[in-house]
Amino acid sequence: MTRPLYVRIVSCMLAVIFPAALFAADAAPAMLYSHGTAMLNGNNIARSSAIFSGDLVQTSRDSVANINATGSSVLVLNESLVQYEGSAVKLEHGGVTISTSKLLATRVGGVTVTPRAGVWTEFEVRDVDGKVEIAARKGDLTISDAKGTTLLAQGQQSTREESPSQDDSQGQNDNNKKKKKKGGGAPGPTAGASGGVFNSPIAIGVAGGLIIGGTAWALSGHEDPVSPSKP
Repeated sequence: MTRPLYVRIVSCMLAVIFPAALFAADAAPAMLYSHGTAMLNGNNIARSSAIFSGDLVQTSRDSVANINATGSSVLVLNESLVQYEGSAVKLEHGGVTISTSKLLATRVGGVTVTPRAGVWTEFEVRDVDGKVEIAARKGDLTISDAKGTTLLAQGQQSTREESPSQDDSQGQNDNNKKKKKKGGGAPGPTAGASGGVFNSPIAIGVAGGLIIGGTAWALSGHEDPVSPSKP
């Protein structure tokens, strides 16, 4: 077996195995189910769709939506805007009801609500007029904000002032700097619109295959062809 042929065979094997490994590492995407008119990244969805980290879910006055992931379920209440982040959901406005055994957290500005333990926990978070209302339905919660971390026991409720998160504050400062440099202009795409594509296992797998294929082509291209043997 000549070396160029060996390189091509190994490269083909890697091009198949490497994306497959990425698919396995990045588990099956969560599923979004709408009840009424709901939008995913600004587009209406009929009934269901896969959802990836960074995607934005928006419900109307007459609709709700469910995000089902392994070990977790998120009910997006009516008139809500939520960003799915895989291990957390970011509530922009409205409300969510969380049922999870995977420590799925909810962030509202600078307030983060997390199950205290990795057991089945149910809680509700609402963003109402600049205030974050939290209710622990089943299991205990930890609430973290600028003042520190506190415990919210099962059956209790609490209210926090919504404050901007460090990421939001930094992002606002960066936007202000860009506006001063550019003098305005049309806004760029939102994080939710691009997150579903570039964070999806399909895009990652295709990129990995192209990288490996290109490397193999470069290696084999420098090899001299084998001359036929002379009698």
